[in-house]
Amino acid sequence: MKKSLGTLAGIVLIALSGSALADEQLEIGQKIYDRAFGRGCGTCHDIASNPQLPALIKAGTLDRAKFEEVLRNGKGGMPKAVDEIMKNKAVEKAGLTEELAIDYLYKYISTK
Repeated sequence: MKKSLGTLAGIVLIALSGSALADEQLEIGQKIYDRAFGRGCGTCHDIASNPQLPALIKAGTLDRAKFEEVLRNGKGGMPKAVDEIMKNKAVEKAGLTEELAIDYLYKYISTK
């Protein structure tokens, strides 16, 4: 019985830590979205005439690879954004790589 309770407690802790990590990822993604270029991604992307990122991601027309490509190279009026993302205090504090920072931003946008 003690062994079963210990196993159950371990499973619960793993599940809770996974949830906390997911929450942290979304929080950092939101901070990037809200603060990129000093005014946030939504300044342009929440305007009806510009690409609606959440809708594009949910529809499957903006996959992770295309998203990263635009962040790295820019497109149309969208400037290169990776350097700006890496300046974000939440990204710096977490010590994220470019790949992880982009992942967190992509995950956040997909939940909007």
